[in-house]
Amino acid sequence: MLLAIAGVSACSVAGRAAAPPPVTVSPSENPSQSPGAVPSEGTPSPTPSPSGTEKPSAPPFSAQVTKVTRDQVRYSWRPGCPVEVSDLRMITMPHWGFDGKIHTGRLVVNKDVADDVVSVFKKLYGYRFPIRKMEPVDAYKGSDYDSIDAGNTSAFNCRSATGSTSWSEHAYGRALDLNPRENPYIYADGSNAHRNADAYVKRPLHKPGVINPGDRVVRAFAAIGWGWGGYWSGAKDLQHFSKSGR
Repeated sequence: MLLAIAGVSACSVAGRAAAPPPVTVSPSENPSQSPGAVPSEGTPSPTPSPSGTEKPSAPPFSAQVTKVTRDQVRYSWRPGCPVEVSDLRMITMPHWGFDGKIHTGRLVVNKDVADDVVSVFKKLYGYRFPIRKMEPVDAYKGSDYDSIDAGNTSAFNCRSATGSTSWSEHAYGRALDLNPRENPYIYADGSNAHRNADAYVKRPLHKPGVINPGDRVVRAFAAIGWGWGGYWSGAKDLQHFSKSGR
């Protein structure tokens, strides 16, 4: 079990108040980089603020992993799903938002990948990679379409794979969709189902929250053995990461 500490609330820095303890990260996870930017190799220089001072340090990352109750997956789980409710875990953890503030998010995943998922989001937190929102798909009554349309990052949902009658990896809690508005599902003909994602179809695209081939987000998931849907042939699922790669 990972750190059993409640999610971190947004941190503000005013005047000359002392900064909170810094996040300990490796050079490749330097939190001073701009959200969503593609880093250069080596240790980047701190990004100055408009006043000429360095960006304030962020509170240390912490996550809480807890068992999931039936009521928490009222819409996303049903009898006949390929996993039991007892196989699922709720991860509560901090993430950076597009507003430059820290928010608390929640993901439901399979218990056997919970630690790995926490390790990836710790890296994203260190990068200050912005996430629009992160809440279980039950907040959208189990609607994958509505969750994606809202730009919501989510994981478990007992549903079939897109265009298939077979279970999606989401139904096992071993897949997640990250910033689906900025990283849409692109059909083989180049179209997508969400008009609010039209500006994010092309790759590479260097905007906040966007995932590009070979970038540090893709590498962070690759480090735990998860594949990216942006590498699929034909249709590409730019938001999708999964343990199986599908």
